[in-house]
Amino acid sequence: MPISLSTWKHGLQPNQITFDKIISGGSALDAVELGARYCESDLTCMSVGKGAIPDELGQVTLDASIMDHEGSCGSVAFVRNYEHVASIARRVMEKTPHVMLAGEGAERFAEREGFPRTDLLTEKAKALWEEWRKAPDKLHIRLRRAEEGEHEYAFVKVDDEGRETEMNRDEIGAPRNVSHDTIGIIARDANGHLAGACTTSGLAFKMQGRVGDSPIIGAGLYVDGKHGAAVATGNGELVMRACSSFYMVELLRQGVEPEEVCKRAIARLAGDKHLKDDMQVGIMLIRADGKWATRSLRSGFQYAVASDTANGRNVLQDAFSDDKSEIINQF
Repeated sequence: MPISLSTWKHGLQPNQITFDKIISGGSALDAVELGARYCESDLTCMSVGKGAIPDELGQVTLDASIMDHEGSCGSVAFVRNYEHVASIARRVMEKTPHVMLAGEGAERFAEREGFPRTDLLTEKAKALWEEWRKAPDKLHIRLRRAEEGEHEYAFVKVDDEGRETEMNRDEIGAPRNVSHDTIGIIARDANGHLAGACTTSGLAFKMQGRVGDSPIIGAGLYVDGKHGAAVATGNGELVMRACSSFYMVELLRQGVEPEEVCKRAIARLAGDKHLKDDMQVGIMLIRADGKWATRSLRSGFQYAVASDTANGRNVLQDAFSDDKSEIINQF
């Protein structure tokens, strides 16, 4: 049964591209790479690829990983000036004996492999960074909750009296998606093969050199063709400490049902002593037989899903969350 799932609202079109590829006979691996590449080029998604929000020094640095049903995997971290880092990660997987390349080493490898260099920082993202740099405590990111009618992140200005005003989407050049987060894609093709990919620019205005969970195999992404594929999105530090994706696939290997797997994975995250109310994590998995499940730490996480059982429709859905806390103030 072909199926694909992608994180967040900005994953809707990438998920369609992924699903179209697998129902036309393509492999799950080719499909997730194709979906990731679309998001890396989507300038309205300011958390992935070209046009993403830069780090504290005004540099856009990208991370990505990819994994197939046979356990082959590749990843890159802290990559500058190359747009399609998911494809570079795949090339690491297929053309080197390594799993991860980082920084200048990853960039030299990308150059040798013929990937074109490009300036990742757009004028809109640069303007936003320049405003943040003037007063870092006056501009931050807040997660909207489901009851607000939106499920994405919003940029918020804070005045001298501490009052918050959400920035208009047109101010930052993102009419469709004002998003912070990773896109993670997992898929099962017509041959029953699983694959997954993650790609991100990480936290907006992050400390230079910071790397989150997306390129870490077993944290942001893990695939075992015999048992399942899983992906996580949100606060990378939480996900890395919990090894969330590996944990979910390991529970599948032990015979735990997908819904219960997600419940346990979220409970594991909720028990982290570093957890704060401004942290969100969403998780998704596909079992080897095609059964899937999702869940989130806080309300407000959406995902795209397309499958044959839904007549091939690609729809945006809300993940279940037990959380009943107040609206997050700052991410």
